[in-house]
Amino acid sequence: MSVLAIDAGTTGVTALVVEHDGTIAAKGYQEFAQHFPKPGWVEHAPEEIWQATLEATRQVLASYDAKQLKAVGITNQRETVLLWDRETLGSPRRAIVWQDRRTADLCVRLRDEGHEDRVRELTGLRLDPYFSGTKLMWLKENEPHTWALVESGRYAVGTVDSYLIARMTRGTWHATDVSNASRTLLFDLEAGDWSDELCELFGVPRDALPELVPSWGEIARTDARSFLDLSIPIAGIAGDQQSALFGQTCFDEGDSKCTYGTGSFILTNTGTSILRSDELLATAAWRSPDGEMTYASEGSIFVTGAAVQWLRDGLQIVGSAAETQAIAKTVDDTEGVVFVPALTGLGAPHWDPHARGMIIGLTRGTTRAHIVRATLEAIAFEVRDVLEVMPGLSSLRVDGGAAANDLLCQIQADQVGVPVERPRAVETTGLGAAFLAGLGTGFWSSTDDLRETWTLDRKFEPSVDRAEADAAHARWRDAVERAKGWAE
Repeated sequence: MSVLAIDAGTTGVTALVVEHDGTIAAKGYQEFAQHFPKPGWVEHAPEEIWQATLEATRQVLASYDAKQLKAVGITNQRETVLLWDRETLGSPRRAIVWQDRRTADLCVRLRDEGHEDRVRELTGLRLDPYFSGTKLMWLKENEPHTWALVESGRYAVGTVDSYLIARMTRGTWHATDVSNASRTLLFDLEAGDWSDELCELFGVPRDALPELVPSWGEIARTDARSFLDLSIPIAGIAGDQQSALFGQTCFDEGDSKCTYGTGSFILTNTGTSILRSDELLATAAWRSPDGEMTYASEGSIFVTGAAVQWLRDGLQIVGSAAETQAIAKTVDDTEGVVFVPALTGLGAPHWDPHARGMIIGLTRGTTRAHIVRATLEAIAFEVRDVLEVMPGLSSLRVDGGAAANDLLCQIQADQVGVPVERPRAVETTGLGAAFLAGLGTGFWSSTDDLRETWTLDRKFEPSVDRAEADAAHARWRDAVERAKGWAE
């Protein structure tokens, strides 16, 4: 027996079949389109997300017996919001993606009206275009005909997990968990429930929102007519970063991980305590079936892997992400080139939606290798910026696609000054979803059972002089200051 995990990310959907020892028995992946209707706007077509989910799952079923699947877990890009017809399941418009910056001015307006302190008190978040609530407020103000059908009850509102649950269950379930709900600006972190006060502030009807369910347990069941003849329990839900925290078996207070994905996200388990900070976010990590909440402190970096994707698709100076290590190693350093990948603004700890990307220090001698190496360094610098306001780190567990890049991991260790630990399985976001679903169906008996699945692939020790690392980081911080406020 095994567990199916659906990891609905920002650029594609991964399906994994995970066995009891934590090994991945089968994997499928399907990319979907990114839509950029205006500068700073990012959208996804819901139907394309669903079709990518079906195709990724078909790929694993082609090599794995569906009868051996005990349950399915779902993890997803978190703050992206979708609308869909409760009866037809069709969507009236494209989803507004977490990277989208169209609500920057709306956030300024709410801040000027004096709402930020109360929003932060209730949610642990801040008024930033990153989060779902301002996106929904924008829809209400700018697409009133569509929003009228939300208010009438015809259209459901949700994040990607709740949309996939609706599609998998043929519209019979509208549900989400606290890890996703806590990213909407509509969730009271201490109460563990949707907030009427926040719904009123952002103009979102509470009955349009999903039902809150535990992060694991038999939540719903897939409908074979909709989901490739599979009728299995949906038994685990978590937003991608909380799922990666779970997949890295960071079950104890103080455990930390960094996921290198489209963006990079550093989470520390804070147990039953909500840790509030000016630079970091407080968020729900997961809620157990008995109702106990676990919280996390988070540093959200918006563009890391997406910067590499931009080198490939935008500048077209690399053919694939895998090439970046070999290209970057052809030079010993960047020769003073610094890349600030603020392509959708800056997240933690700077929080400037008006910052824009910048490459500085170019000379006639600059080559693509210097720019590629500067991109890898930028990822490490961004992570260091977050970790400097997240004290007490003794080591850092890393995962995600870019964690396979040895050069990046070494630069990261050199910058943060502590060992960087990479597990054998870097697909920890999908593993987390599988772990939750397996825990929810008794496939794994406890978190202690899950800990035994974690195995170290390689540990990267800091190898450069601290003064050298600090000087490079200081040059980076100078460049960041120059990039701030550019789009104001």
